[in-house]
Amino acid sequence: EAVRLFVITKMQWIKDKREVLINRERQTERQYVAGENHYFLGQRYRLKVQDTTSAPSVVPQGKTYLVLSIREGASVERKAEAMKDWYRKELKALLPSLIEKWEKILDVSVKHWDVKQMKTLWGSCNHSTARVLFNLELAKKPVQCIEYVVAHELTHIRIRLHNDEFIALLDEHLPTWQMLKDQLNEFIV
Repeated sequence: EAVRLFVITKMQWIKDKREVLINRERQTERQYVAGENHYFLGQRYRLKVQDTTSAPSVVPQGKTYLVLSIREGASVERKAEAMKDWYRKELKALLPSLIEKWEKILDVSVKHWDVKQMKTLWGSCNHSTARVLFNLELAKKPVQCIEYVVAHELTHIRIRLHNDEFIALLDEHLPTWQMLKDQLNEFIV
């Protein structure tokens, strides 16, 4: 009965949030063909696809193109896998300096971190083991948004819940965190 009453009191909020999610602009399904738009660190790139007989690779070409080199006739799934491998490598290269920076600021120590494809979270932190996971999709987001997620997750090492103390700590060390959170969630990729 208590749960039913709680849901009733939150019904308008639930309807509003559902409407926002339904109407959110979404990226079309990727086919990994020449001319398609892909994002990296918040920058939009056009995809060039070229044939290769060696291992698949992705290389930025200036600030305009991402060049996907892959075997002729590769499936959409294989092209997607090659892109994900590249995004993972790039994100794993970027994260250590951000983690180190925020470990010092927050006086915490990350025991282990990794990058994983996640459907609903930008990151997660196990407070008791100091293990942190970051969503692979962050590689597409602006660096300042990635830094916000790092700061957020590392703050959880100190404070498990999203309580007033948690918010105060983020406010103190990253005053723009709410703007960055909004930017992260609104950025279409």
